Amino acid sequence: MQEVSLVLTVLGPDQPGVVERLAGWIAAREGNWLESRMCRLGGEFAGILRCRLPADRQPALRDSLRELEAAGFAVEMKPDPGHARGEGRVIALELVGQDRPGIVREISGALARQGINVEELSTGCESAPMSGEPLFRAALQAWLPEGCDLEKLRADLERIAADLQVDVSFDPAPEG
Repeated sequence: MQEVSLVLTVLGPDQPGVVERLAGWIAAREGNWLESRMCRLGGEFAGILRCRLPADRQPALRDSLRELEAAGFAVEMKPDPGHARGEGRVIALELVGQDRPGIVREISGALARQGINVEELSTGCESAPMSGEPLFRAALQAWLPEGCDLEKLRADLERIAADLQVDVSFDPAPEG
């Protein structure tokens, strides 16, 4: 039996049961939920997931997903491109500082200039403990291709941190 690996994206009004419906539809088609990232953001549900199922069950899954579309969700189902990352390693970055426009642009620009791919990014604003001023927090994981100049990256990040008045912690340790 031939299997197909798919990537689904779902965006729509947050409500209980969305994840359960997705999981049920995949399981009912003898599918396997491989990985996902889902959250509630600004009153909306946003999810991306990767699953594998028998190829002949793909049309039935597509039909089920139309129920979400009828309920106001944007749903996309694509074949999983399965791109290998090649040689390299994962790094983790965290930054905290007073909120201001341009922080994400500056950090992501430094990474892009070295061909580094942002694989996961989480950001948010909160009140600083003492002052109550808006405090920006970001955590990201990025893929460094082999041969990436870590010293240049570290210098770029330190310069940006000083310019933006944020603290950046950089963990270049390879992931096992």
